[in-house]
Amino acid sequence: MKTAPRDAEAEVVESYLHAHPGFLAARPQLYALLAPPVRVHGEVLADHMAAMIQAGRDEWRALLEAQRIRAAFAARAGEAVLALIAARDALDCVRDEWPARLGLESCRLIASVSGAPLILRDVEQASASLHGEAAPLIAREALLHAGDHTLVLGARNAADLPNEPATLAFLARALQAALAR
Repeated sequence: MKTAPRDAEAEVVESYLHAHPGFLAARPQLYALLAPPVRVHGEVLADHMAAMIQAGRDEWRALLEAQRIRAAFAARAGEAVLALIAARDALDCVRDEWPARLGLESCRLIASVSGAPLILRDVEQASASLHGEAAPLIAREALLHAGDHTLVLGARNAADLPNEPATLAFLARALQAALAR
C-alpha cells in the first residue's frame, strides 16, 4: 500500500487540483487508484465516491468480458481439435472445417515460415499469400509453427482471435500430431 504524500507534496497536488477542477472528471480511470473517503460529507464527495464505484465496476466488466472471450475461444478450439481427430485428412479439416468451428475467416496450412513459434498481430492489409481470398477481410492474424508447416489463422475482428498463447499452441500441437499420423 502506498503511503500518503508528504505535506509539501500534498500541497502541490491539492493546489493543482484546485487550479484544474475537471482533472479527475476527464480521467475516470484514476478513480480506481484513489482510496475513498471514510465518510460522505456533502454532494461533491458523494459524486466522487460514485465515480470511484463506477470506475471499479467498469474495470470488472472489462475483465469479465475478456475472460468470457477467452473461454469461448478455448471451447471453439476444443471443437476444432475434436473435428481434427475425426477427420480423414487433416489438411481438409483445417481448410474446410476449422474456420467455422473457430469462428475465423481464414485457416490455412502453409510451408514453414521462419520466426517465432507464435506470432499474433493486428494487420491493416493481410497478405493474400497467407490468407488467400479472405485477405481483405483479415484484421488480426496468428502464425503458429506446426512441425514442418505454419498454421495461419485470420480473423475479421480482433476479439475473434484473442491473445491466448496456450490455446493457440494447443491447436498447433494437435495439428502437428494429426499431420504425423
